[in-house]
Amino acid sequence: MADAPDLEDLIETNDPSFGHVLACVFGIQRHESRTYLALLDNPGSTVAELAEILDRDRSNVNRSLTTLLDKGLTERKRRLLDPGGYVYQYTATPLPEAKEMMHAALDEWADTVHSRIDSFGQ
Repeated sequence: MADAPDLEDLIETNDPSFGHVLACVFGIQRHESRTYLALLDNPGSTVAELAEILDRDRSNVNRSLTTLLDKGLTERKRRLLDPGGYVYQYTATPLPEAKEMMHAALDEWADTVHSRIDSFGQ
């Protein structure tokens, strides 16, 4: 993941954007955080709609959505089409819930680091 910022990158940034922090905390790539932010503004979007909004290939958007689903940052619902078939629509996890998830992930990481510090020299 050459595109994913790490903690050092985040610490060295004076005024990180929400997308930057999101990418660092969840270990996702910047384009995946851009996809999440696009979904916040465009709930219920399809892959094709997001590809157009983000000016990215549909296969890349699909991979980003898979990552976001795995991280719990989006949900997918199937919508039946009138002529037959279906399409998936994606909605971002609401911002307050995503913020709570970020706080929990950081708290868990800090607890791990504190335990490691305490275990040195024992």
